[in-house]
Amino acid sequence: MTGIAVIVVAHDSGPLLAQCVTRVLADAACCEVLVVDNASQDGAVDAVAAMKDARVRIESMGRNAGFAAACNRGVELSISPWLLFLNPDALVANDTLTRLCDIAQCSPGIGLLGADVRDVNGLCEAAARRRDPTLARLWSTQCARLFGGHAESTRGLELPPRDETLSVVDATSGALMLMPRELFLRIGGFDEGYFLHAEDLDLCRRVRDAGRQVAVANTVPVTHVQGMSSRSRPFFVIWHKHRSLWRYFAKHEGLRAWTPRGALLLTLLGMRMLAQGGGRLIRRR
Repeated sequence: MTGIAVIVVAHDSGPLLAQCVTRVLADAACCEVLVVDNASQDGAVDAVAAMKDARVRIESMGRNAGFAAACNRGVELSISPWLLFLNPDALVANDTLTRLCDIAQCSPGIGLLGADVRDVNGLCEAAARRRDPTLARLWSTQCARLFGGHAESTRGLELPPRDETLSVVDATSGALMLMPRELFLRIGGFDEGYFLHAEDLDLCRRVRDAGRQVAVANTVPVTHVQGMSSRSRPFFVIWHKHRSLWRYFAKHEGLRAWTPRGALLLTLLGMRMLAQGGGRLIRRR
């Protein structure tokens, strides 16, 4: 059985939400679409409801419950054997789901499969192929971004795109992730302690801890417009991004604020937050 439940979390996602849903509905592998609404107020969810497609279900969380909690709710309401977590600003082709599911079924060692995620200009998204974050890699990548250099160095977080059909990685982009329902439930789903960001890193790590691989289908492109929901509240997003990174390191690396390594991480995260916040302010002027 190859049916896929597509789970899309909406929060003031704009007109791309309807386009995202329309595209997945065109794929024969799409059996259900669960749009989980985190208290949107922009009317985008209403446009999806107007589609009147029997495969589409809209679930209101009643508040902004965060990405992880909304995804878990979508899984609870679905029945298909495969789960595709898709950002509302990620645009697929009409055969993307079918191709990804075919690849995953032919590679039983894979527990989570991502795609070749690119921006609107065709540039590879940095998060599509990643190493596990460590203090050294986080520092190397941040220095490269601030002072110039290659973030895709052997010391950084990011991995370059490859010519091979399938690349095994530590983690892939949360903009699109396909995995079997059985595995998702067995490892406990998304950790709802993450409100926004790093929940994909955490999920990928637990997939690997369960003895399965995380991989990227390099021949399956997906366009990620990025940041539609975050543009109205950029500093809210920046705060939660760094809060989630701290949770990730505390959970998986055992770092605590009162240890030297924990203090170093807090300093580094503070530097990143200030740099990103300052960049936002400059761009606004």
